[in-house]
Amino acid sequence: MTQTTQDQNLRSQGPDHAVYLGRAHFGSLNGLRFLCILAVLWHHAPVWTAMTDAPRLLQRGFLGVDFFFILSGFLITTLLLREEDRKGGFSVIGFYWRRVLRIVPVYLLVVTLLGLYYIAVKGMTEYLHILPYYYLFLSNFLTTDIPMLAPMWSLAVEQQYYLIWPLLLMLVPRRHMLWVLAGLIALNVVAVSGGLRVIGIHPIDIGPLTLRMFTATYAPILIGSGVALLLHQRRGFIALAAVFGGKSTAVGLFALLLILVQILPDDVSGLPNLCLHLTMAACLVSLVLREDQRLGSALRWAPVARIGEISYGIYLYHLIVSHFATQALSEMGLGTPWLVFILYSLLSIAVAEVSFRYFETPILRFRHFGPGRTVAGQGPSA
Repeated sequence: MTQTTQDQNLRSQGPDHAVYLGRAHFGSLNGLRFLCILAVLWHHAPVWTAMTDAPRLLQRGFLGVDFFFILSGFLITTLLLREEDRKGGFSVIGFYWRRVLRIVPVYLLVVTLLGLYYIAVKGMTEYLHILPYYYLFLSNFLTTDIPMLAPMWSLAVEQQYYLIWPLLLMLVPRRHMLWVLAGLIALNVVAVSGGLRVIGIHPIDIGPLTLRMFTATYAPILIGSGVALLLHQRRGFIALAAVFGGKSTAVGLFALLLILVQILPDDVSGLPNLCLHLTMAACLVSLVLREDQRLGSALRWAPVARIGEISYGIYLYHLIVSHFATQALSEMGLGTPWLVFILYSLLSIAVAEVSFRYFETPILRFRHFGPGRTVAGQGPSA
């Protein structure tokens, strides 16, 4: 049976735990990445900021990053659980090796180039003392940023998660893991709502860093991990499939998410953010339970899926492209917000495509040769 025939057969089946565990590729997730990166590109474009009284829905493209976190937590945990099933355990060193190859090279390239640009070329030596914190993945604690490196806070959050989560998954008995996650998520909500200050726990200032016990961005990645744990268990899968397993459920859930983004208050920290994150998690569940859900065709459309596949590069390069594209269009007298958005989005995709083909992909081949090496087709990519 060909791979195409197998994929078609999988798409035609409803939620089935054995099929889910055997699925090496979730067909809609690159499309979901596309939606996330589109939201980020929109958020950093001048279109909505130029509007008078723009609807909240248009002001909240930053939530694309939160959805990325949920997706990342789900995929990372799913990969670890499936490796554990195959081998009786997972390699922490192998996990770190694969994550370093995927995340670090292009990240270091962008940080180094922008550091040199601002400090060496533009002479802004005041940024020299904070540059090392980007290399240490601590930029989420910085009180100021090097221009165009502001989005790197999210990579710092992910790396901190990658450092701790596999060890936690290995050490905590699996029957207690969901309770531990629920406790951490609840603590996160309390912390960002100011609840820890009541008992005398305050952020600590160390030089240019402000160390906080939790920020709003740890919860979604933990929620994504919890989704993976639930779906990996047969009982959890059946329970979620009963609620979110319909063919049209994804359509309704994404519509609900858009409504919540519009109607929730200006300050979404705390419980409103948790409500958004849980809705995002439900959307994700509806996409992975079955391949034939109603949004599948649109999310698997080749151009959409490809942009989703290279979305990491788009995320890293887009502010650089935006800076120079805006500058060039302004000099030509063409700096209208919509034209800037369209041009910088297309150029960001082009730059990320070149980077993915000729820089990132050759490096990724080393994951098949290092510690805990992987074999193509063993599990969903992250």
